Amino acid sequence: MSEENVQVEAVENQADLDNIVSIKKGDTVKGTIVKIEDNQAIVSFGYKYDGIIPIRELSSVQVDNAADAVQIGQEVECRVVTIDDQNEKMVLSKRQIDSENAWEQLQAKLDSGEVFEVVVADVVKGGLVADVGTRGFIPASMVERHFVEDFSDYKGKTLRVKVKELDRENNKVILSQKDVLDQEFEANKANIIANIQEGQEIDGTVQRLTQFGAFVDIGGVDGLVHVSELAWSHVEKPADVVQEGQSVRVKVLKVDPANGKISLSIKAAQPGPWDSAAGQFNIGDIVTGTVKRLVNFGAFVEIAAGVEGLVHISQIAHRHIGTPHEVLKEGQSVQVKILDLNVAEKRVSLSIKETEEAPAEAPKAEKQPRSSARAPREEIKLNNPNVSLSNEGMSFSLAEKFGDKLSKFKN
Repeated sequence: MSEENVQVEAVENQADLDNIVSIKKGDTVKGTIVKIEDNQAIVSFGYKYDGIIPIRELSSVQVDNAADAVQIGQEVECRVVTIDDQNEKMVLSKRQIDSENAWEQLQAKLDSGEVFEVVVADVVKGGLVADVGTRGFIPASMVERHFVEDFSDYKGKTLRVKVKELDRENNKVILSQKDVLDQEFEANKANIIANIQEGQEIDGTVQRLTQFGAFVDIGGVDGLVHVSELAWSHVEKPADVVQEGQSVRVKVLKVDPANGKISLSIKAAQPGPWDSAAGQFNIGDIVTGTVKRLVNFGAFVEIAAGVEGLVHISQIAHRHIGTPHEVLKEGQSVQVKILDLNVAEKRVSLSIKETEEAPAEAPKAEKQPRSSARAPREEIKLNNPNVSLSNEGMSFSLAEKFGDKLSKFKN
């Protein structure tokens, strides 16, 4: 080796020696993970021996295994916690450097509203914990747009979050995935409402049921199917006809962009009962129906779901009745005959009495002879002393009664 090369090598060795000597507690060093054990990671950064990162100094959150925080070949920046050249032992902390760098980065994310990914490190009471250079907390109410009862399967899950709140003095970082989901939902909702058309039919999924109807997801936006629009027949409660998670076909009834509301109908996307009535019923058919309503002029009878016909009061019974309530009651099952059917006008005329045999007429009473009918009257006259039967008798009686008075007028 030439003298010049020896001098150059001596200079490099001296530089390395200077670097080694300059490393002290509190310094920041950069290195590469070369080995991972259960409770620590080994870092090589060009020193005469490697440094050790204990598991507690790997992350700002608790990890069960060093491999959960770093990987072999990963470049890391660490702070020298302790150094013992005599025993060739150096303890490093990745956590301290990450925490210092994190606050500025988190503040920038808060200011810009940036969306970024985190991995759930732990599930704790009240929410989730993630390593964001420091301990980041996601409250249970800020994880999803819907209520979550059990978060046990969220550990290890990747979430997209925004910084909700920062408090460096108290080492407090609040994150929210719900804010991200809400923002995306509103953007998607506005897009759908802008493009949806009234009268359009769409496939959707029942999301939740209420007393007044069902909310159906039609591509990221929920629309309401009122209970009256669930089926052509009367529905007591939504759970009687649909279930959460069920796929349904709906028709758009109304779109309200100002309020972000969409009104939907399941029954309008299905053939109506009157659409099939023409092929199901014929004039002259006798069918079974149910009395739905009683009115003064007759009874409305349902002969199929959503198809009601009128039985006029004159068609209820063979005998005369003053009101339908005399012979019928609501909910009663009856046989009816179809007298007329007009599908276009959704009208059907029915008869109950024509399904029954008319009762036999009662025999009429025989007329008595006229003479025999009058006999009692003549007998009464003959036997009555107060009745005069002749003009002569009548004159005599008057003369006797008024004779004295009449004689005075003569004089």
